[in-house]
Amino acid sequence: MRGRGAALALLLVGLQGCAILHRPPPAPAAAASAPAAIDVRIDAPTRLATLLEAHLDLIRLGRLARDDLDASEWSRLIDSAPAQARALLETEGYFSARVTVERRGGGHRSVVLHVDPGARARIAAVTIEVQGALERDAAAGDAHARATLAQLHERWPLPVGADFRNAAWSAAKAEALARLHAAGYANASWSGTDASVDAAADTVRIYAVADSGPLYRLGELQIEGLAGQDLATVENLAQARRGAPVTESMMADFQERLLKSGLFDQVSVTLDPDPARAAQAQVQVKLREAALQSYTVGIGVSANTGPRASVNHVYRRLFGSAATLSDKIEYGQLHKLWNSEIAGHPGPDLYHRLIGVTVEQLVSSTDVVLSQRLRVGRSREGERIDRQYYVETERSLRHTDDNVINTKAIATSLNYAGIWRDLDSVVLPTRGYTLSGQLGAGHAHGDNAASGPYARLYVRLTGYLPLGRHWYGQGRIEYGQVYMRHHMIVPESQLFRAGGDDSVRGYDYRGLGPIVDGSVDGGNVLATTSLELARPISAALPTVWGAVFVDAGNAANSVAELHPVVGAGIGVRWRSPAGPLRIDWGYGLKTHSSHINFSVGIAF
Repeated sequence: MRGRGAALALLLVGLQGCAILHRPPPAPAAAASAPAAIDVRIDAPTRLATLLEAHLDLIRLGRLARDDLDASEWSRLIDSAPAQARALLETEGYFSARVTVERRGGGHRSVVLHVDPGARARIAAVTIEVQGALERDAAAGDAHARATLAQLHERWPLPVGADFRNAAWSAAKAEALARLHAAGYANASWSGTDASVDAAADTVRIYAVADSGPLYRLGELQIEGLAGQDLATVENLAQARRGAPVTESMMADFQERLLKSGLFDQVSVTLDPDPARAAQAQVQVKLREAALQSYTVGIGVSANTGPRASVNHVYRRLFGSAATLSDKIEYGQLHKLWNSEIAGHPGPDLYHRLIGVTVEQLVSSTDVVLSQRLRVGRSREGERIDRQYYVETERSLRHTDDNVINTKAIATSLNYAGIWRDLDSVVLPTRGYTLSGQLGAGHAHGDNAASGPYARLYVRLTGYLPLGRHWYGQGRIEYGQVYMRHHMIVPESQLFRAGGDDSVRGYDYRGLGPIVDGSVDGGNVLATTSLELARPISAALPTVWGAVFVDAGNAANSVAELHPVVGAGIGVRWRSPAGPLRIDWGYGLKTHSSHINFSVGIAF
């Protein structure tokens, strides 16, 4: 019985335990509230408060409801905040900052960080030294080394008196090193730099020593991809003699000239950085030649000359010689043109020899002019300056719509034409200027007119200037004059007319000039000017600009007879990757009539 009673007791205990395990859990007690985030405020100048808020551990962790950090850990973060804040302020140049912590509220859950940054340190002294080839060559009087060393000192970005910041100090070192690399010292590096701080005086003394490494001098060009074109052409475009410093600007200009030659589709110019070959460095040139022949067909429309179609043909190896043949045929409502030119590939001085023939018919509101020209000369295209010298013989035939006037003129002249430009962008300029000029002298004769010498001058200056954050200004001044005796005539293209797009808007294209027998004639003098203001229409369409403009000018037979007329209007520009496309509405104040001027073209 005693054993059976024990067994029963054990069974009851087991059953009781099972009942406890499956019993529904008691109602939970009220949950403990989550720990509140610490309220941290910073009493500091706005620019410094932003820095501290982004990097202080107390700020980042205090804004989180961290239940795994106890009171002692929060206290440690609060106590370490001043030291961390001072370290952050030193990166901005504040080496005497005072930082204190004020605890507020129960449990110190509210903290105020008071920051008095003091004065920002300024540069008190700058010492820059160089070692290596640059030091030796400069001491020996080498012009390139002395110029490089002078630029290193003169263009140091942190001069005496400048505010000190860690970011500016790092940027200055990187910029100075990049300048040495660009000058041909491709392996230049810093052998030592130091910024010594005097916190009591709020000053920093900078000391930097650069090891220039060797100067890379041109040894030879390693050219890949040359198949049909001449090696001499590529070497001429390099424009660098053996032994010349291999600078970044030299290589960039070389690459740009190769692309602008029109002979190559892809170009890469790089330096072999092997220091053992620095005295005879290899410049590697990788080329992909353009197609031997290419055709371009285009259609377009202009307010000046109406709709048109054109075909361009380029043959880049004429008869197997280093010459390019370019032909253009344009057929339009008011303008018809055939232009053919043979241009030699660039020589050692980068000049192209050229010979060209042009036949052109131009229809205006009162007459038709047919011009035939033969030109022989040479030209050179540069990064900022284009120039051309040539001898030209021209014959022109002009007749009015009613055939009241029929004139023929022939002239032979020696000419110079040049374009000077300094622009932030050649395609879409907003700052800078372009200056184009032509000067010619020759001999002319024609029907029922005296023959004799003449001279021709033409100048055009266009400037671009940003005005504030959103407005852009553009201005133009244009002047031309033909000097010749009375009773002489010259070909019509040597004379001047005004009106139309890119002249005086609001008037007919070539519709302004001296009136002879009721028809507009070419004048000996031209003067026009233009002012334009433009800005993006909206932030959502930054490439679409609205514009207002005022143009003035005219053409006449003499300065005394020149009476400018005014045109004004509004327009829209689309700044496309190929250049600005314009639509203008201009109103002529003299004729009380308006014109739409536009230029749109599609090539395929």
